[in-house]
Amino acid sequence: MNTLICPISKETANKAVVRVTGFLIATLIVLYALTSSVYIIIAILIDFIIRAFTTLKYSPLSLLSTQIAKVFHLKPVTIDKAPKIFASRVGFLFSITALALYPLNPQISLVVLLVLMVFALLEALFDFCVGCIVYTYVVLPLNKKSGSDTL
Repeated sequence: MNTLICPISKETANKAVVRVTGFLIATLIVLYALTSSVYIIIAILIDFIIRAFTTLKYSPLSLLSTQIAKVFHLKPVTIDKAPKIFASRVGFLFSITALALYPLNPQISLVVLLVLMVFALLEALFDFCVGCIVYTYVVLPLNKKSGSDTL
């Protein structure tokens, strides 16, 4: 399979806001690396829950990203929202894992968050969505094996 396939929907998102949000996630993870504060993991987790599982228009970070995009006059580019929802669900899995590992060993939770930070920075700096890779090479093949037509 040479082509990446992402989920699609009728909902849209602003690419500039998505990329700024990725940068803010990475910034929070750096802050966690400096402080080891579990509250930062909780804040990241809550933001991913809102973006991945609710119909709210904005999460706290996406609201802040919208304002940052306006201040810096970043050109709005409309993109399909479904891949970003899928990526938010992947981010949710990483952040819930980091939170679960925190009581056992905060350094292990940091490793999980650093992987998430790499993914967020790939989105923010290079417009590269790791979620589309996961969707193409993991979700779709598993879906085909199960014989399901829906995702």
